[in-house]
Amino acid sequence: MTSSLPGPDRGRTGGRARAQRPGKTGRADAAGAAGRRPGTSAAAGPAEGVLAKAAHENFPVAPRFLPRAWRADLMSLYGYARLVDDIGDGDLAPGGADAVLLGLDADRAGDRPAMLDAVEADLRRVFAAAEGGPPPGHPLLRELIPTVRRAGLRPEPFLALIEANRLDQRVHRYASLEDLLGYCELSANPVGRLVLAVTGTSTPERVRHSDAVCTALQLIEHLQDVPEDLAKGRIYLPADLMARFRVAEEDLATPTAGASVRTLIAYLTDQARRLLDEGAPLVGSLTGRLRLLLAGFVGGGRAAAKAIADAGYDVLAGPPKPSRAGLLYAAVTTLRRGT
Repeated sequence: MTSSLPGPDRGRTGGRARAQRPGKTGRADAAGAAGRRPGTSAAAGPAEGVLAKAAHENFPVAPRFLPRAWRADLMSLYGYARLVDDIGDGDLAPGGADAVLLGLDADRAGDRPAMLDAVEADLRRVFAAAEGGPPPGHPLLRELIPTVRRAGLRPEPFLALIEANRLDQRVHRYASLEDLLGYCELSANPVGRLVLAVTGTSTPERVRHSDAVCTALQLIEHLQDVPEDLAKGRIYLPADLMARFRVAEEDLATPTAGASVRTLIAYLTDQARRLLDEGAPLVGSLTGRLRLLLAGFVGGGRAAAKAIADAGYDVLAGPPKPSRAGLLYAAVTTLRRGT
């Protein structure tokens, strides 16, 4: 699962910056006039349901203080990332409409590998259409065409999000933190890179800082979602660290976390904090409304990490969520310091 805007919750887009997922704290622009280009068909059919999930992401997807063009581009990126994540997680709306839009029979909507192949083929039509070729079939991918054309985007970050969801179909455990960070390179970091690209602010140093922030947000989401992921047969806690802290898989299935699980979660939360601190200079390198947006992403990650700590690192009793006051304080502090 990938991260939605950072920070598309992993598949969690995101934000998996899912590049984070519906049901978490925070509000975003509605998927209506604030982010959608007038006169398009993005609101029709299954696309409307996908875009509506923006209101439930960890972080605002396209807040109203941003320029209208940026908001439209961010919503188009979100729609794509959320669709790919929903395919990979099996969270598409029932009925098979998305499969038909991607050129498959409706009864293949549950065939995740085939659906990911189909969305990749439709993505390649986006880039062909930006050069005058025939358009893709899915309305959410058609929405990408003006964004790709205006910002001169390359297909690689979009393809990485598909590959992250392919990994989720065949890799359900990660041997080491290094392996998990490699997954985040596909599932989370491309989202931050796309945000920098569409806002015209990408530089090598900012990309490096953005990668650190997006990876941190993805790690925090993994920690918040341990029970949910376990129910889907996935564990995003590195196996070598589980062995080091003497955590067995069955320890993750209990109603509350024991001492060993809490110690492991504390260690990984600290790793996420370090990554947030490493990437936080991204905020100070920017000005204006984009600086405000990214301070919210970094501050939101810090507030989420604090919520995990305040819960005694017990993530099994329910996902620890920061309060609105905690989110605001962390965002304002990050904005003022610029780091």
